[in-house]
Amino acid sequence: MSDLPKICRIKKIVQETQSIRTFFLGIEIKAIPGQFVMAWLPGIDEKPFTLTAAGKEIAITVQERGKFTKALFAMKEGDSIGIRGPYGNGFDFKGVKKACIVAGGCGAAPVLLLAQELKKKKIGLKIILGARTGSECLFKKNLGKTGGLYITTDDGSEGEKGFTTTTLEKLLQKEKFDCVFACGPEIMLSKVFEICEKHKIKCQLNLERFMKCGGMGICGQCAINEWLVCRDGPVFRNEQLQKMPEFGKFARLKSTKKVSLQEYAQWRQ
Repeated sequence: MSDLPKICRIKKIVQETQSIRTFFLGIEIKAIPGQFVMAWLPGIDEKPFTLTAAGKEIAITVQERGKFTKALFAMKEGDSIGIRGPYGNGFDFKGVKKACIVAGGCGAAPVLLLAQELKKKKIGLKIILGARTGSECLFKKNLGKTGGLYITTDDGSEGEKGFTTTTLEKLLQKEKFDCVFACGPEIMLSKVFEICEKHKIKCQLNLERFMKCGGMGICGQCAINEWLVCRDGPVFRNEQLQKMPEFGKFARLKSTKKVSLQEYAQWRQ
């Protein structure tokens, strides 16, 4: 792990959906699935992004939202950015023989490396991928190569119309899993947690919060109760989630003001 950004070149840019791109970067980083790096654009800002490829060449997958991502989307192959990390605690699949992954929207990015690792370990895997519409099903082909894939969309344009959590509930009535891994909107994650608790199944959820110091654990911006998402997460387990009254309810803005999850989601847009 490095606390100073290393300058690297953008080797390739892939347009995943209308608003999401993957940037392949010429820098070597070994990481655990679920960990993240901080990407730095001099004079603009620094932001956290999950790794969607690691090893001799890394990749970050980015949705265009605000000032930073607009600047990143304006860059071309051959341009340079700064990267530091990896940070945080990733997914732990030790002892897991059969797993289910639930990914909603951009939540497909943090679980891509996990799904690929589970396949390498020959761990039985079912994946539930959700999106607003079929054209926004991120990493559909990549995830489909790693296990049985179930797709849900809000508008029913692909797969089953409805929510990922409804499909999860149906799956759990037929099959048993050692662990459910999930990433996506926190409203979805809180429902995944509720379902797993009801069925007494272990779960690991990748949470998102605003990060200022990025993995250093000193600003407290990403606090959720007594935990810091950058340092203690972004992946949290049942026993931690059970002690988080803020989970699924509150988050903090850049000003550190604690607001409802709905207000935080509007600010993130």
